[in-house]
Amino acid sequence: METSDATLIDRARSGDRRALDELLTRHQRRVYRFGLKMCRDPEDAKDILQETLLAAARTVKDFRGASSVSTWMYTIARSFCIKKRRRSKFAPAEETSLDQREPGAEARQVADPGRTPDESLAGRQVEQALETAIGRLDPMYREVLVLRDVEGLSAPEVAEVMGLSVEAVKSRLHRARVAVREALVPLLGIPEAPAAPAAPAPAAGPDVTCPDIVQLFSRHLEGEISANVCADMEKHLAGCPACQSRCDSLQRTLALCKAAPMPEVPAKVQASVRQAIKKFVELHS
Repeated sequence: METSDATLIDRARSGDRRALDELLTRHQRRVYRFGLKMCRDPEDAKDILQETLLAAARTVKDFRGASSVSTWMYTIARSFCIKKRRRSKFAPAEETSLDQREPGAEARQVADPGRTPDESLAGRQVEQALETAIGRLDPMYREVLVLRDVEGLSAPEVAEVMGLSVEAVKSRLHRARVAVREALVPLLGIPEAPAAPAAPAPAAGPDVTCPDIVQLFSRHLEGEISANVCADMEKHLAGCPACQSRCDSLQRTLALCKAAPMPEVPAKVQASVRQAIKKFVELHS
């Protein structure tokens, strides 16, 4: 059986270098992926990884287990990402507000009109569209989406990493999900039916229109709506193909986020990190 993070942490805090190596190796690919998605540059991501793992090695004796190891690692990585982003050539020229971006623009930029939706899904095109859509989010929205939907942290864990309330995390998360879904719609192969016309309103009553179903469904996935509201939503979806297709496309988008490939850490980077940690351990043993 695989040794738990908690056991490795305890051993590493006691000076067990092998346990420390195993712990850092276990988490390095996720940290590297986080750095790639946040910094959008492989060289910056390599720096983030090295700095994060070395910082973890330096402070492992201070780790008291109040949070998970992954949350601790992402918190360290995020601090270095912020510093790197302030100096990066990629920030913030290509980032646009969620209020200003045209829905679907990123996917149309990479779409190949000669391929069918099924062929697009099978290839690199959709992955690239997802990368582009995530990369164009403002950093405050990109962080929550990457941590929650790519790295798989819970909303409270994301809140801990970012120093926000859970409510603030969820608010940003819903907006980020909507934006990325809109960017991928042209390539998902899920037809978006036209919205049904409003039902005739009773005398002096309000028009009956579709709710903001994508936002509502995202909130449902985070457990934010009541059972009654959920039942009303399901009833609406059963009779509204347009809203059902929007929910389907959101589910497909989140599945693509979850399936984001785990990058291999370059051998040279691993060697450099191990050498730096070895020097640190020797100096403090």
